Amino acid sequence: MPRFYCALPLHVGATIDLPEEIAHHLFVLRLQVGDKIELFNGEGGSYVSVLNEIGKKRANAEIKLHLTQECELPFGLSLAQALPEGSKMDWIIEKAVELGVGSIQPLAAQRSVVKLNAERAEKKARHWQSIITAASEQCGRNRIAQLGELIDVQKWLQQQDMHKRILLTPRANQSLADWARHHPPQAVTIMVGPEGGFSEAEEDFAVQHGAMALSMGPRILRTETAGLSAIAILSSAWGGM
Repeated sequence: MPRFYCALPLHVGATIDLPEEIAHHLFVLRLQVGDKIELFNGEGGSYVSVLNEIGKKRANAEIKLHLTQECELPFGLSLAQALPEGSKMDWIIEKAVELGVGSIQPLAAQRSVVKLNAERAEKKARHWQSIITAASEQCGRNRIAQLGELIDVQKWLQQQDMHKRILLTPRANQSLADWARHHPPQAVTIMVGPEGGFSEAEEDFAVQHGAMALSMGPRILRTETAGLSAIAILSSAWGGM
């Protein structure tokens, strides 16, 4: 069944007019009246619905069944990613959502090649939000990961955070995998620097503000590899795979 995020109140028995972008997608897929689709609104579970009407810009469906199955990680996990160059952030966000992160925090760091003004940051945020939605539709998640506003890494570190912050750095003496094996599942935020990593001043500032420095082992990973590998390590150690 094709899956779609639908930001409307959903309940069994309701007949709803689907948003125009979903209607257009259904039209492109050449679905017909009577075909089933799966809808979710981010509030939990998903809904099997049957198409009653379909056109190029209009579609109508009746909600038949509520599915309660979820596939979220059993612990809170956030990714604080310093902006990489090019389109790497798109790929990182897509894969991080597929792997189960609950929130993504873009960071501006000293070594970030990409510099965004307010207008470009807002445009990027809309683009990244669409990637989050599409990745959730594809991978079967019924929850939409939260996207934070782009912020300077030091300003972000000064904010309160309910999650334990883990700074990934080759300067650390202990690896993330070793730490995870000796600690129970808990809410964590993984901090990943841009190409070239965080500066020493940024890393020292992070540790001074409570971040725990851990490494990814003996190899130096690229920025688009480090965070995703860390997510996989924690999921494997704590039962999220």
